[in-house]
Amino acid sequence: MTTKKFKTKYITVPVLAILGLSAAISSFYTVEEGHVGIVKRFSEAKYQENPGLHFKAPFIDVIEEIEVRTRKNQEKMPSSTSEQMPVTVHASVNWTVDKAAAIDLFRKYGGLNQFEQRILDPRFRAAVKTIIPKFTAEKLIQDRATAIMGIESELMEEMKGFPVSVDNIQIENIVLPAKYLQSIETKQTEKNLADAEKFKLDRQKLEAMREVNTADAQAQAIIKVAEAEAKATEIKGLAEAKAIEAKAKSLRNNPLIIALTQAQNWDGKLPTTVMSEKAALPILKLPEPKE
Repeated sequence: MTTKKFKTKYITVPVLAILGLSAAISSFYTVEEGHVGIVKRFSEAKYQENPGLHFKAPFIDVIEEIEVRTRKNQEKMPSSTSEQMPVTVHASVNWTVDKAAAIDLFRKYGGLNQFEQRILDPRFRAAVKTIIPKFTAEKLIQDRATAIMGIESELMEEMKGFPVSVDNIQIENIVLPAKYLQSIETKQTEKNLADAEKFKLDRQKLEAMREVNTADAQAQAIIKVAEAEAKATEIKGLAEAKAIEAKAKSLRNNPLIIALTQAQNWDGKLPTTVMSEKAALPILKLPEPKE
């Protein structure tokens, strides 16, 4: 009997030690960055924890993480345009769980997958199918941004009151019948050619205007030069007239200038014409040289 008790004692101690160690280890847990931890006790969500190391009741509490980073859902949806053209739209939505309300989402919907399947995806498909038929196929191809804005506005309205936010929506691809795509490409090619021709004409007009402006500038420059030359001639004429007037005035006031001018212009030869004895040679009275 004593031996049996001894064996039981030495078996129980290691078991208790292992259980104690397991309890200690299971008392700690970590929550990954970009997530929140939902602490469940007997399957009931009690509270949530932020990323990091935390303590929980061993063997009782279970941790389930919910991602609070931006998530992306993609959908491939058949629809039709305003002219009843069949179209397949590949669209995606980026959305984020409200971090502070993550536990409410878990309590109401059981997690992200259930929320996507029951709430987000059906409303996203409905928003796309509401907006796409408002566009013609050509408008949808050429103005995808307006269609995206319409889907985004529709979905945001539908998602009010839920603990998530719709960040943005993208139309990844639009699949139309091949024949219609070819007609759109033909129209686009014709439009591109027309735009190129218009650009060419506008450029020619611009170059013609530049030539006109250059010619006008050159003509203005010639006019300016001519005006400057005429002004110079006028000033020169006025100066010469003033000089002549001054010279005439000097002649009137000093008769000796006439004699001096004659002497300056005399070539040193006496006149060859016959003169009477009584005629006197012209005598120029010059001032006597100073000693």
